[in-house]
Amino acid sequence: MRCAHVGETGKIIMARKRSTIRLVAVALTVGVCLLASCAEEGPPPFVPENVSPELEPLYSMIHESRQDYEKGVQMIVAGEVIPGENVLTAASDRISVAAELCSRTPGCDAALFIEALAQVFEEQRGMLDALADDVETYAADLAGYGDAAEMPLIETIPEIDRSISIMEGADLRELIPLNREVESALNDWLTWSRPTLMGAYENYQFLREKIAPVYEEAGLPEALLFAIMAKETGGKVHAYSRAGAAGPLQFMHHTARRYGLGSIDGFDMRLDPEAATRANVAFLRDQLGAFNYDLEKTLAAYNVGETRLRRMHRKHPGAKFWDTQIYYSLPTETRTYVPQVLAAALLFLHPEEYNLAFPVLETNSSAIVLDEELSLGELTVCLGQQGNPKGWFRTLRNLNPRLSPADRIPAGETIEMPSTLVAVYAEQCVRDSPWIETARRLHDAAYPNKPEIDSYTVRPGDTLAGVASRHRCWSMHKLAAVNGLAGPGYIIHVGQRLAVPQCG
Repeated sequence: MRCAHVGETGKIIMARKRSTIRLVAVALTVGVCLLASCAEEGPPPFVPENVSPELEPLYSMIHESRQDYEKGVQMIVAGEVIPGENVLTAASDRISVAAELCSRTPGCDAALFIEALAQVFEEQRGMLDALADDVETYAADLAGYGDAAEMPLIETIPEIDRSISIMEGADLRELIPLNREVESALNDWLTWSRPTLMGAYENYQFLREKIAPVYEEAGLPEALLFAIMAKETGGKVHAYSRAGAAGPLQFMHHTARRYGLGSIDGFDMRLDPEAATRANVAFLRDQLGAFNYDLEKTLAAYNVGETRLRRMHRKHPGAKFWDTQIYYSLPTETRTYVPQVLAAALLFLHPEEYNLAFPVLETNSSAIVLDEELSLGELTVCLGQQGNPKGWFRTLRNLNPRLSPADRIPAGETIEMPSTLVAVYAEQCVRDSPWIETARRLHDAAYPNKPEIDSYTVRPGDTLAGVASRHRCWSMHKLAAVNGLAGPGYIIHVGQRLAVPQCG
């Protein structure tokens, strides 16, 4: 439903650009729309048709309270701060009473709606009190905004404060419960998984310049991106799972295709960090909408699959992720995954609160033109450990996802490397450097007689294992990876063309 106009209160507050004002603006617009203009089109949209007699007073109470709320807002903006504050307080109290009555009344499924609405009222009541002296500033901001019909309107009411917090990149601390599961996950990250966390942070920082703006553009908190990547792959761009998921954010083939991650010139776009992040954003936004902006359910869907979560969501309306009917119906992996992601996000935001210190890294990258034909592995050997005791292989691979470590890159081609290594490259990775000879010898030992790639047409009775057996220089898993086949079944079809090596 769309409204043709909104009240003056909504116009004034919605004109602000800052994120705190957006929170007030969106909820006020919804309230004004439902009361001031949409009421002319029929009954309030949150009152179901053919409501039973015992439920009708509850919905009427909600409706009347929202009317009182709108009245209080108008009073505050008009300068009647104390009387308006009293009206808002009474409206909030009545909604709380309605929520309690609803929870005790069979057939009333509006608990989440009422609770969320009460939270919106409470938050806005405090903010409006602080903003009441600045009404003239809001009015001045309206200049050039355009017709009120152009203003944004969120049509999904339940947990609207939570949705805005997520979409505007607010501090996740307010959304993450410090329950036993999350604190247990914090303990894991800070003890036996600390090396994994630190490695994930380093990998993420070198990718951050390309992928963090995608989240910022979408209004999602960067901490969530880091946390998902840390849990999924530790920031390893070329990671593959046994189930066939691939890339730094682990997309399965069918989901990847839905979100635009296909194959381009033989390159699996799931391995492109920026493209994978855009697909991740699209998936999360779809699930946030489907699950009433329940962050935990959204993360669970990312792990176990949206179909299963949506079925549970419909079966248990109003139940949150942590409720027993949802939580204990999920696989152990998912029950672990969600708090692990939430905990990693908290540590990214507030490491100092947990005696954790992430390293300060120089993560700018530069494009260089190769003087010599070199592979990424050979570059790793000749660069050594300058500035990184673990070496640079992972970083070079992440920055150049389309390059295979087995392939030598022709001289004159451009690659990306950390800017701090450019001088090291000029000194240690050029012609006549002793490290070049060593790197080449080791590379040839690791990748002897690289076969040419041919194609094979699948015949009746073929299996991937059988095809791999006939082309002995590749294993079934490597053959599957090259051809983009998902495990564990690695299904192939008659007539399908596979890329295979030319070897005996």
